[in-house]
Amino acid sequence: MIKTHTLGYPRIGLQRELKFALERHWRGEIDAAALEETGAALHERHWAEQADAGLDFVTVGDFAFYDHVANHIQLFGCEPARFGFDGRETALARYFTLARGVAHEHADGICCGNAQHAGTAALEMTKWFDTNYHYLVPEFDTATRFALASERLLGEVAQARSLGHRVKVALIGPLSFLWLGKTRDAGFDKLELLDALLPAYVQLLAQLKAAGAEWAQVDEPILGLNLPGAWILAFERTYQTLNTAQLPLLLATYFSPLEENLSMACKLPVAGLHVDAVRAGHELQSIADWLPAHKVLSVGIVDGRNIWRTDLDAALARLLPLAQRRGGDLWLAPSCSLLHVPLSLREDGAMDLELRGWLAGAREKLDELQVLRRALAEGEGSVWLELREARAACEARRTSTRVRRPEVAARLAALSPNADRRASPYPERRAAQQERFNLPLYPTTTIGSFPQTAAIRAARAAHKRGELAQPEYEAAMRREIDHAVAEQEALGIDVPVHGEAERNDMVEYFGEQLDGFAFSANGWVQSYGSRCVKPPVLFGDVARPAPMTVAWSAYAQSRTARPMKGMLTGPVTILQWSFVRDDQPRSATALQIALAIRDEAIDLEAAGIGIIQIDEPALREGLPLRRAAWDGYLDWATRAFRIAACGVQDRTQLHTHMCYAEFNDILPQIAALDADVITIETSRSDMELLRGFGSFAYPNAIGPGVYDIHSPRVPSADDILRLMRKAAEVIAPEQLWVNPDCGLKTRAWPETRAALANMVQAARLLRRESALGGQAA
Repeated sequence: MIKTHTLGYPRIGLQRELKFALERHWRGEIDAAALEETGAALHERHWAEQADAGLDFVTVGDFAFYDHVANHIQLFGCEPARFGFDGRETALARYFTLARGVAHEHADGICCGNAQHAGTAALEMTKWFDTNYHYLVPEFDTATRFALASERLLGEVAQARSLGHRVKVALIGPLSFLWLGKTRDAGFDKLELLDALLPAYVQLLAQLKAAGAEWAQVDEPILGLNLPGAWILAFERTYQTLNTAQLPLLLATYFSPLEENLSMACKLPVAGLHVDAVRAGHELQSIADWLPAHKVLSVGIVDGRNIWRTDLDAALARLLPLAQRRGGDLWLAPSCSLLHVPLSLREDGAMDLELRGWLAGAREKLDELQVLRRALAEGEGSVWLELREARAACEARRTSTRVRRPEVAARLAALSPNADRRASPYPERRAAQQERFNLPLYPTTTIGSFPQTAAIRAARAAHKRGELAQPEYEAAMRREIDHAVAEQEALGIDVPVHGEAERNDMVEYFGEQLDGFAFSANGWVQSYGSRCVKPPVLFGDVARPAPMTVAWSAYAQSRTARPMKGMLTGPVTILQWSFVRDDQPRSATALQIALAIRDEAIDLEAAGIGIIQIDEPALREGLPLRRAAWDGYLDWATRAFRIAACGVQDRTQLHTHMCYAEFNDILPQIAALDADVITIETSRSDMELLRGFGSFAYPNAIGPGVYDIHSPRVPSADDILRLMRKAAEVIAPEQLWVNPDCGLKTRAWPETRAALANMVQAARLLRRESALGGQAA
């Protein structure tokens, strides 16, 4: 029998209802009950959409107020002891404390700066495999214990059942849950916690069965990784144990081929196996051979990571042999959770009809599944009209004159072999830059953006609606730049930034000014918590018709004698954070973007901007999950960055920024970027991420982030001093900069001002310590 389902569904709502409810709750404008009502309404609406699309089950357990990994931390009762919860807090309050940290504040909302009043840092946050979704990292130690501690999931099952839905529950598998966590206990292997965790899973599965769930989808995406032998061996006994709950288990993998884990995954004692046929379609034949006929094969045939319409003819050509040869059930699904795509693009009026016809959001992908199911079950004649429409859309995209630009291809072909090399090695550049800027030891800067206030957002929205003319809009943005520069002057920031008031998003802003990109009105996806992004649709060859940032940066430089830092987004990040065309290699698209950013950097330099930051927070994110593919990716990704960066002179200082990723595996390639200064996120890991740079003897300058900008917590000067002293243990002080973890657009001015004042104070104390030869009193 052929069935359809989805591994997960977007959470935020078509109009970002979840985002706005969360932020209102955090501001104290609505209580927890009102927030819960918003969540329940979103559940009901999204389950109805799945049922209306003909899915055989609705998926329960994919919703989260902040993050699905954090849900599991609460579900299995392993909230870290360092948060000091005493049982008086509500579950929701604890949940948001894990995600956002907590500060002990004065009545004015500003942390007093005393170290003992510094509050508690949030859980570390990092990327979910190779996506732009951020998850909260579980913390494990030898004292970690597990027990079912949340009724929320069972309540959602009851809600879905009361609405008449058949339910499949989505869970992170126990081995992936442990793998995704971290432990700071030296020598402790978190796999040792498995035996303590499994009883809680068995108890949960039994309760879900009793509550009426028909299946449990158990996500084990780590099966797509190169796992240590002990972890591979743990799968058999894990699923033998889980099977005792007698709830049918669908083991789900995605994002990567199974490779050496393929036969093992097929043999595990589960009722079914889901595989990603978009990223691992070449394995379908082998899986069909290995998977016993009595087990369900769930084929992820529709791309859950991108927004292009499915080539239904190609999908049917892949599915028909499976349907004909398998004796067991065949299920059709997206390749992974639809969390990574917009809810719907069918009627998005911001895009023209031609382009819109090439795209599919989550709702449209569910419709594609139904066409495929009917074609397999009833014959292609039953859906001839839908297949004809899909063929026409795919052909229109293939033949459109909007996609290819011969002059872009010619410029790529003409690149010189040295286009990705600076004129001189780093030591020579460093001397030239120091002579030009005369920066102090431990120079201070920020990552780029300053608070996007209500006034900024209102002016941008009015301008977009045509209610604020271009001259008035530009005047408003110059006033915001004046304010940001004046604040930094007053604080004593050594290398200021203009604040990016005119920018909606670090990728969208550039995509709007580059050829080859298009934008939706409501194509929002969740990045973390309430943070949503609207990725550009990168559909064609990329070119820069005009300068994009030069006028704003030049104006900001005119407002200060300090060296103003120009801010650009790097080619790999623009690529990773867009919905990228799939009709040419990603490497070719990255180089096209790199040439556009190169032109912008050269124009910034000509306008007198001597320090330029080209952000690449997504470099590590793009790394393939299989190590065998790393070298190929890193070769073209780092070359794309250097192409973008290396058109400027030695005396121009180039910075880059990376965040929320594990860097230690690719330190040689990070060094190969040859940025004069790299800034990285390190505060949530308490500077542990920096140790790899020290062991590697990273040769250039580095700015480890000294406080977490995603938390309302304001660090004290003592907090920052402690972190920078740890940094100076592994990196020479002459190489160190002092800066926040990331941009400050999501923060408010009072906390921003207070945190940066403490940061500057700490830097001055560090300089004094260096001058005295030890810690200053």
